Amino acid sequence: MQSSPSSPSPQAIIEVRDMDFSYGSSVALKNIDLSIQRNEITAFIGPSGCGKSTLLRCFNRMNDFIPGAHVSRGQILIDGTDIHSSDVDAVELRRDVAMVFQKSNPFPRSIYENVAYGPRILGEKSKDVLDGIVEKALRGAALWDEVKDRLNESAYGLSGGQQQRLCIARAIATEPEVLLMDEPCSALDPIATSQVEELIDELREQYSVVIVTHSMQQAARVSQKTAFFHLGNLVEYDFTDKIFTNPSKTRTEEYISGRFG
Repeated sequence: MQSSPSSPSPQAIIEVRDMDFSYGSSVALKNIDLSIQRNEITAFIGPSGCGKSTLLRCFNRMNDFIPGAHVSRGQILIDGTDIHSSDVDAVELRRDVAMVFQKSNPFPRSIYENVAYGPRILGEKSKDVLDGIVEKALRGAALWDEVKDRLNESAYGLSGGQQQRLCIARAIATEPEVLLMDEPCSALDPIATSQVEELIDELREQYSVVIVTHSMQQAARVSQKTAFFHLGNLVEYDFTDKIFTNPSKTRTEEYISGRFG
């Protein structure tokens, strides 16, 4: 697949154009057209198995690790570049399009080394530079004040909510453009969930955030745009307020009102 010569829509960071995605011969996503704007939080909602996490993992090519998984038609453009073009390095892509997973997954290392890991992999060796990166990322994840005196302690000593914020710090330490979040609060208690939601809202100032969530209430709280998926189809994509108060599609209204899901 060749890079598209056409430029993305104004302010768009991600564009999906007429895309089908398959696992082997099974089509998981069909005819997806979607434009995600810079410095907005976009939520993907829908019942289990609808394709929302599959699409999220398409954006940084995490699906490449699944045998037989492939884009069978269409394109995904990030900053106007087709991410499946032969001259796009998937490792570089994942630096620019970082991901936070459903379950916090800190490395079995110190808090400091968790955050410094990405910059080290990218070749940064200066202790002074790494110190600055670690502090900046932990501040960006609203965690610095809680851990600044225990940076050399194991990340496993943190609470669940702190571990998830540490994973966010690790993700932003490489200064990505896009932050993908796959149900980042599903394993957290209400207080930790509230803290992470506040953080997500703050991150919008510097990053474009795409969040998959099983919680419609969370989508309504944190996002500016919401996409509703059902059976591999993008049913509706609009401003979050409209999706939740006056959806255009019957299937969206039925899902929002709890008639299925």
